[in-house]
Amino acid sequence: MPEEEAQDGPEFYGEEVRHARRHAEATQQDLADATGYKVPYVSKVEHGHTLGSERFAEGCDQFFKTSGYFLRLHHRISDSGHPEWFVPYVKLERHARAIEDYSNTFIKGMLQTSSYAEAVFRTAYPRETDRQIKARVESRLARHSVIERDAPPALWLILHEATLRMIVGSPETMEEQLEYLLAEAERPTVTIQVFPNGTTPAAHLPFVLLTPTDAGPTVLYEEIRHHARVDDSPSAVSEAQYVYNRLRADALAPKQSTALIRTILKEITHDHHPRSPHIDMGEVQLQRRDRRGLRRVGPRVRSYRRRARP
Repeated sequence: MPEEEAQDGPEFYGEEVRHARRHAEATQQDLADATGYKVPYVSKVEHGHTLGSERFAEGCDQFFKTSGYFLRLHHRISDSGHPEWFVPYVKLERHARAIEDYSNTFIKGMLQTSSYAEAVFRTAYPRETDRQIKARVESRLARHSVIERDAPPALWLILHEATLRMIVGSPETMEEQLEYLLAEAERPTVTIQVFPNGTTPAAHLPFVLLTPTDAGPTVLYEEIRHHARVDDSPSAVSEAQYVYNRLRADALAPKQSTALIRTILKEITHDHHPRSPHIDMGEVQLQRRDRRGLRRVGPRVRSYRRRARP
């Protein structure tokens, strides 16, 4: 991979898109129409502000007739932003028709917002530069394109309630993340369940079950700090599937789960953004007017000024 590509993949990718568009004598509007996106999105990609989605890359290949170049480059840059041990999972996720995920630490990467992902990476890699953190964030956000494709996988996500209540980054970051999570739950292929606090101890480590689009077997993916294990043995997958089914049964139903997420969101907003008491000036003026219109009850008491004696 060229050095400049490795250093800042989104910028390199954006330059390639812009060069191809100008070579084709096309406008950003032309490319937006061809890929199904809007002009601001095309502009963000060309300026390296975002890597863009796989669907956008496929649209570029069709528009420029580049035989899959932009999709391959997208995968290459996306993979380069991940640790080497994580790349096998990204490839499995990319070709899955079903993803079953249990998380009790952080919200699943493909459903993270930019601010949330940045906060996670800055905590995990405090010595990295802004450029390195940006590359990690872009690679993580690019994974969202998996559920944007024409035939997305069925994503089933079980989140422990503690994950939703833990403030990552800032209250504002969590508000944005929970709102985004609620929006993603509206997708017909995405199911979110919350495992409530106090139900059963969260003894199980995070794990993912991925079923590929081909006839291949379901794969178990487990992650420990800076290490990962991919296991497709029938015994390991069967045991993980049993555990996942138990978690699914003990978790709140999807509608109850989204209701709890909304409750947590309101609590965060209320706790960190207390509202000052609202004074209705119209009501105050009405009360003053009413007081002026009140009739005095009882005799009027006149005050007399005592005249000084001569």
